[in-house]
Amino acid sequence: MKKIKLILLTLAATYSISVIGGNEDRAGEAGASQLLINPWTKSVGWGGANTASAIGLEAMSLNIAGLAFTKKTELLVNHKRYLVGSDIGINTFGISQRVGETAVLGISVMSMNFGDVDITTEAIPEGGIGTFSPKYTVMDVGYAKTFSNSISGGIGVRVISESIANVSSRGFAFDAGIRYVAGENDEIKFGIALKNVGPTMKASGDGLSFVETNENTGNSISSTQNHRAAEFQLPSLLNIGVSYDFYISPKMDTTSSEISADHMITAAVNFTSNSFTKDQYRIGAEYSFRKMFMLRAGYVLEQGTWFDSEKRTSANKGTTFGASFVAPLGKKGTTMGFHYAYEMTENFSGTHSIGLRLNL
Repeated sequence: MKKIKLILLTLAATYSISVIGGNEDRAGEAGASQLLINPWTKSVGWGGANTASAIGLEAMSLNIAGLAFTKKTELLVNHKRYLVGSDIGINTFGISQRVGETAVLGISVMSMNFGDVDITTEAIPEGGIGTFSPKYTVMDVGYAKTFSNSISGGIGVRVISESIANVSSRGFAFDAGIRYVAGENDEIKFGIALKNVGPTMKASGDGLSFVETNENTGNSISSTQNHRAAEFQLPSLLNIGVSYDFYISPKMDTTSSEISADHMITAAVNFTSNSFTKDQYRIGAEYSFRKMFMLRAGYVLEQGTWFDSEKRTSANKGTTFGASFVAPLGKKGTTMGFHYAYEMTENFSGTHSIGLRLNL
């Protein structure tokens, strides 16, 4: 109970600190906005509403407490065509491993590819002197643990790296989350997670320097000066979600007294409190047939927009869709899952995500 209280107090205290100065009027003031991108596929199909029900490695993007439900070893590979037409690709790889009866370790790396960009200068604004490739990388390391049959919690650290030709920035952030399960067959789930809390970041490099020439004395004197880069904060946020499992024509196992069903529908809602942008309300649902075929959909509503796309401040329209096929491999419970998700966007041709999941 002491560990549980510590997690709750940490979440409450850190959230209070992060939210005091944050509101939609500060939109655009935070940096490292790639931390707000969900790199995985299943939860994207939900619209990110499954904060309470996400489990395994993918839960690290929503509520790290769900990482504790990794069965043994899990591998995830994902590719995202982000805002089709922008030529941005996102590749993500992750692995989680159970390290005891109640604890799980997870690690993932997300890399954003922007393609080749022409090098330009004040003297040669048209380019033609070479190219460079911007690189954004986020590495997540997480630890989650089940404290009882109904409560689990987790903490994680995110290492952030941004670089262009001659300017770069480095930073780190912390995540924390807790998950509560209730009901006769664990059909009710509640989750709360704090994400992207960390110190400010600052750009540095040769690209921030320039040569200044002083000819006032009759002699030409050149000196190298450095621009003072401003520090920027991270886009911290709080997720609060709940989900409920509906079993259609349920059956009870006479030995374990567990309820199962060939058909199941899970409904989920989530509230996201953003420090630097509008708050968001997320709703999602998933239909599952024998835990092998899944269809899901979600919608993200920005506070104050009320379904009016002209008032939205993001490129996403809010509507998402997804599907999964999970194939059993052998008799030891090993499965391989194929996942797809699509997000509708403004001024682009949507965002496509495809993923492969191996659960050993």
